[in-house]
Amino acid sequence: MAAKKGALITTTTENRKLPMERIRNIGIIAHIDAGKTTTTERILFESGKTYKLGSVDEGSTVTDWMEQERERGITIVSAAITTFWSPKVKGDVPAQSYRINIIDTPGHIDFTVEVERSLRVLDGAVMIFDGRTGVEPQSETVWHQAQKYGVPRFCSLNKLNLIGADWAGSIASIRERLSPNAAPLDMPIGIEHGFHGVVDLVEMKAYVYKSQEDNQLIEEDIPENLKDQAMKYRSELLERVAEFDDEVLEKYLEGQELTSQEIKRAIRKGTIAGNFFPILGGDNRMATVQRLLDGIVEYLPSPLDIPPVKGTNPVTGEIEERRPEDGQPLAALAFKINVDPHIGRLVWLRIYSGTVKAGSLVYNSTKRVGERAGRLVLLHADQRELIEEAYAGEIVAVVGLKETVTGDTVCEQGKPILLESISFPEPVISLAIEPKTRQDQEKLGYAMSRLGEEDPTFKVKTNHETGQTIISGMGELQLEVLVDRMKREFNVEATTGAPQVAYRETIKKAAMGEGKYIRQTGGRGQYGHCLLRVEPKGRGEGSEFVSEIRGGAIPQEFIPAIEKGVREAMDNGILAGFPLTDMKVAVYDGSFHDVDSSEIAFKIAGSMALQAASKKAELVLLEPIMKVFVSTPDNFMGDVIGDLSSRRAQILGTETRGVLQVINSLVPLSEMSGYATTLRSITQGRASYFMEPSHYQEVPSNITQQIVGKLQASVAAVR
Repeated sequence: MAAKKGALITTTTENRKLPMERIRNIGIIAHIDAGKTTTTERILFESGKTYKLGSVDEGSTVTDWMEQERERGITIVSAAITTFWSPKVKGDVPAQSYRINIIDTPGHIDFTVEVERSLRVLDGAVMIFDGRTGVEPQSETVWHQAQKYGVPRFCSLNKLNLIGADWAGSIASIRERLSPNAAPLDMPIGIEHGFHGVVDLVEMKAYVYKSQEDNQLIEEDIPENLKDQAMKYRSELLERVAEFDDEVLEKYLEGQELTSQEIKRAIRKGTIAGNFFPILGGDNRMATVQRLLDGIVEYLPSPLDIPPVKGTNPVTGEIEERRPEDGQPLAALAFKINVDPHIGRLVWLRIYSGTVKAGSLVYNSTKRVGERAGRLVLLHADQRELIEEAYAGEIVAVVGLKETVTGDTVCEQGKPILLESISFPEPVISLAIEPKTRQDQEKLGYAMSRLGEEDPTFKVKTNHETGQTIISGMGELQLEVLVDRMKREFNVEATTGAPQVAYRETIKKAAMGEGKYIRQTGGRGQYGHCLLRVEPKGRGEGSEFVSEIRGGAIPQEFIPAIEKGVREAMDNGILAGFPLTDMKVAVYDGSFHDVDSSEIAFKIAGSMALQAASKKAELVLLEPIMKVFVSTPDNFMGDVIGDLSSRRAQILGTETRGVLQVINSLVPLSEMSGYATTLRSITQGRASYFMEPSHYQEVPSNITQQIVGKLQASVAAVR
């Protein structure tokens, strides 16, 4: 009998204390609609984790458990689940059980934060590709995210049994656009509706279905008409992997026959080193999923195969490392927060070394506070399994860590370490939100605070000119889902305005400014005085504040107050109310009063000085530029390019992908409003597009004047 949503499971059916070499922490990553969740669902069914196969279309999958996910048929939040798999072995070798911790991630770019933080803590990833289209735009994005964190990848071509499947073309696209060091470990027997098995290029055996309705692969000799082609692909495979193992390389160069175990050893070494990317292919039926599970066990790393995690000792400043051993001091990274309606705030931890027990004291070295780990739970999508202790190499959730947020390090107080945190992209779109009633006002603040903890790309600010609350995120879909969650999970009724582009402000030259705040009210007065210098920084480098005060012109205890005033002024903007970025601010002089100087006075002076300096430094607006990929039939290409050009697009190039032309361009986000409707109209509904953030660039002066004019008019209307 299935457990209810959010239920607590208090029994453990499998031995959690498996040797670490038999643990795999993996993620399922891909472009939207490539089949991630379906693959995860079949893995869980085939490994015995579930007794019924879930369907995305029917809204019955395990990992897509949120109501919004099941309604929309997409993954919104990453879900963690644990299963066990025993590869089939030959001879008298006893089968060994492997524990596979899986995180199923979203494919939509609006939820890229879920992919980013998952890859930061995983040991390996299975990259799913649609076998009809090969590498798609989001495929490249998640591939490079994995590359950034050094995550070994294993490729799986999906949907080879569907019309339009192109096995050779998909492999060529992986080699051309992602890595030339990728090679198939099997090749299909038949394609599209004629797909009925695979040739294993390592074992040099054929595995075929008895019939199209059957789900068991039967081992046979390779068909005569495929032997030459199989030998060709096997030679390519050996040529690519032999160099990763000295013994294999020596035998290969001498022309000796390699055993399947030697080839697998070389593949594993190359994969773990991040220098080789195996490719499997199939139709996502159970038998090919078994081969995928075997591949996960054979080629992706265990926690022992990953180099010891490194971090900074916050006391000495020296680099230290922690080995993946239970006996080492605790070192764990918090990579996700979510609020469970049954047991409260959950902090997801990847434990790199040491252990943590329920009820034990831990140390947050990022915040420099001690906390008590209450209950520990293993995650099974929307179900929770209570445990008493978590070990090195595990991914668990902790109840009771009130101060810990995404990116914080949890460790032993006596052996502190600070691990590399997680960086997230800046929001590119925003909208105004207002509670419908006064009762909703307090609930809205609580809901936004909770959702902001869960999603670091969700930002909230108040527009001081209009008094509106502005929420920002990575896209319209993300904000739509968050507003829907406020209503469903927090019972907040709110109205929202039209989505607005998240512009930024910056400066083009260096300038200086003075801020002097003096008030005398009969009693003790207020005195704060500082001089600031502002300088432009490179695009995307963010803001920086430094103190160049020497000789006590301003006491050191007032410097943080000046910085606070500067930061607040930057957040509120100067030219058009958008945050200032890509600039360096230095306080280099000032004065103080022995009696009247205070933190609040210097905070106000800092804000005044920043505004004075920035107004002299040639303020400009920056706008988010999006990478836009449009897939269209050839006969509509001229119309699509013409429409993009009218939107200030920079056309980067085109390429042929099957029967479609793909147009690659850079377009200002402000020009993409209503694009989906326009594209459907000019292509008779036959084109599609994908969009992701690229960078910020300066807004043309005539458009800047229009934006500033509109904002001034709206502020005047409010007043």
